[in-house]
Amino acid sequence: MKTTSLFIVLILSSSWAASADEQDHFLHCLSQTCHNYSSISNVVYTPSNSSYTSILESSIRNTRFLSESTPKPQVIITPDHETQIPPVILCAKQSGLEIRTRSGGHDMEGLSYVSQVPFAIVDLVNLSQVTVDVDEKTAWIGAGASTGVVYYRIAEKSPTLAFPGSICTWVGVGGHYSRGGYGALLRKYGLAADNVIDMRIVNVNGNILDRESMGEDLFWAIRGGGGASFGVITAWKVQLVDVPETVTVFSITRSVEEQNGAELWQRWQYVAPQADKDLFVGVIVFRVNTTVLVNFFSVYQGGADILVSYMQEIFPELGLVREDCTEMSWIQSTLFSNQMPIDQLDAVLNRTQPGLRQLKAKSDYVQTPLPLNVIEDMVSMLREPEADETNYYMVPYGGIMEEISEFETPFPHRAGALYQLAGLTYWQDSEAADTDRY
Repeated sequence: MKTTSLFIVLILSSSWAASADEQDHFLHCLSQTCHNYSSISNVVYTPSNSSYTSILESSIRNTRFLSESTPKPQVIITPDHETQIPPVILCAKQSGLEIRTRSGGHDMEGLSYVSQVPFAIVDLVNLSQVTVDVDEKTAWIGAGASTGVVYYRIAEKSPTLAFPGSICTWVGVGGHYSRGGYGALLRKYGLAADNVIDMRIVNVNGNILDRESMGEDLFWAIRGGGGASFGVITAWKVQLVDVPETVTVFSITRSVEEQNGAELWQRWQYVAPQADKDLFVGVIVFRVNTTVLVNFFSVYQGGADILVSYMQEIFPELGLVREDCTEMSWIQSTLFSNQMPIDQLDAVLNRTQPGLRQLKAKSDYVQTPLPLNVIEDMVSMLREPEADETNYYMVPYGGIMEEISEFETPFPHRAGALYQLAGLTYWQDSEAADTDRY
């Protein structure tokens, strides 16, 4: 036993020494490589820095990765300008540190801030400027911006322009734009990546490139293949899209036990993917105490009267009436979708996601409607003790997603995908010992 313990101590000591060497090598390289080291030294944080922990944890959205056993970066860099990034990349290569890039948003699996090898984080939170050109209907968006900031800056300039980003406003644009992110405008305008028209990236050699200088192959790969696979993206140029001055929203919940929730869910599969492009109707299934509830939430690009008439035609079983609907601006609909007061527009600027817990999520793409008996089995699973804080989240495809080739970007889930089905389960930090069970 003593021999084993000594062996473990020697391994840990060796690991700590190696980590210190890599860190020292990186910092020394940075001091020699940067033309103005004092400007970048203020945005470099090591574990000995008092701000290190708060900066590391500021963008962690899954508390599973707040444990002491989670690997931590040797260095965190929060650049103020893209010109500070090339020396970071070159010095990371020289010192043997892997680079993880994060934009401060919705990373459920910790891929942007956890690695099993010695690593550094380039945190782009300070590169968050959004510049909107109403005449050209375009915007340059810093890779560290949140989706809510993008929506707010667009709404400041025009009530009839928008961008097909995420439903959740605290999602960071970096991973969202480069990995097939979607929102309530999905069926009319496609993915966020489908509306990217240019970008700036620092490649592995420290060169700063735009679309013209990087070439079309790399530009293709980044829009769905994961930007951090190819370099550090610092900014995105996007094509803004037209929305009406008035959109209509509704949120209707039906119980499985008393209001035919399972049957409505099953019927939804045949309706939502085939509906008009202007209509987005998603579904969330969850449990409250012993009751399983099915929530239908919608954003329609038009007025309430037209929506009610159309829903009574294609989905009369839901029983939508005018009183269920609320007309508002598009920016207000993003607040509604996040259960925020629609009269507090600046709430979308908040980057802090409420109610952080440990979680696990898994997505699939449904190509054939699930039969009712399968849905009933899924409902039964929600009644298991471990499913106390579990939900199914469904996003309809169809619309323009049917028209875009699966080869247009690296994101292949286009024609034939009826909807995305995600399962999410949450548990409290106090239940960490039961992680495997969840």
